[in-house]
Amino acid sequence: MSPHWSLALAVAASNLRLADPLWLAAALALPLAVWLRGRARVPVLLVPFAAAWHRASLAAASNWTAGCALAGLVLVIGALARPQRVEDKRDVRSQGYDIVLTIDLSGSMLSEDYEKDGVGINRLQAIKPVIQAFIERRPSDRIGVVVFSGKAYTLAPLTTNHEWLARQLERMRIGLIEDGTAIGDALGVALTRLEQSSEEENAKRKGAFIVLLTDGANNMGLLSPSQSAQLAKARGVPIYTIGAGKDGLVPFPIFDDTGKKIGYRRIPADLDEDALKAIATTTGGRFFRAAETGTIESAFEAIDSNEKIDFQAKSYLLTTELFPWLAVPGLALFGAGAWLSRQR
Repeated sequence: MSPHWSLALAVAASNLRLADPLWLAAALALPLAVWLRGRARVPVLLVPFAAAWHRASLAAASNWTAGCALAGLVLVIGALARPQRVEDKRDVRSQGYDIVLTIDLSGSMLSEDYEKDGVGINRLQAIKPVIQAFIERRPSDRIGVVVFSGKAYTLAPLTTNHEWLARQLERMRIGLIEDGTAIGDALGVALTRLEQSSEEENAKRKGAFIVLLTDGANNMGLLSPSQSAQLAKARGVPIYTIGAGKDGLVPFPIFDDTGKKIGYRRIPADLDEDALKAIATTTGGRFFRAAETGTIESAFEAIDSNEKIDFQAKSYLLTTELFPWLAVPGLALFGAGAWLSRQR
């Protein structure tokens, strides 16, 4: 055999594997079947076509029947072991951003000071296009979600599985968390999620960002926004802040005991724009207002201007199932053996 053919066969063999190799243990029973073939009065259910094998007048035909049965057994056992050809086993390094979306779910986010198609929408609905943009337009990024009100919780850790992430966001509702606005704690949780994803603990990360979406001022929590901003600055994590809501008095819906909207009352907007600007300035990010035209595009331009990072992306093996190549001829041999036994 030429060296080229030997190399080709070696490469092909290295790409083959058995998904269920334990089935090969069944092949150990084949010598027992051959031995039982020579025994008298062996039940047909124990050895295929055993009755036909013991007809001395048809010894040659019996040998053909036995050969078909054994060959069929070998092929079927091989098929049950599920041979596969592996297309790709390499680890893939991908490039993108680490982004934690930090979303305000306080009661004031129900204020309906925006309109869409002539219908009033609340502030959470107004910032949803920003959220969807981060998920749909950034397939190479690891994205996580932290939600907060009076307390902060991780809704989703950093992931590239954006379909799963979208399902988690469907669970996001105002009122899931006790009311309040703990901006400092929310940023602290977001920083923790970024730190846990780092391969080198306490290392500064290029390409890691936090996007804060809120409509209020910090009034709860253990950390102040300025303290969290200093922590983010020390770790090299910019924070992009997006303020939702209009200034002045805004319409807030009134609900009855059944949850049905029965009217509106006017409440003052309490967005702490100065604090959001200070957070962005301290960490090297930028501040945006959700009511501004082109807010989404501006946020993306700001993020795209920063350096990307490399991270280990999970690679999925592409495999081709080869068991039909064994199962089909194996069953055919069984059929041939059955046909020979019926002919006799």
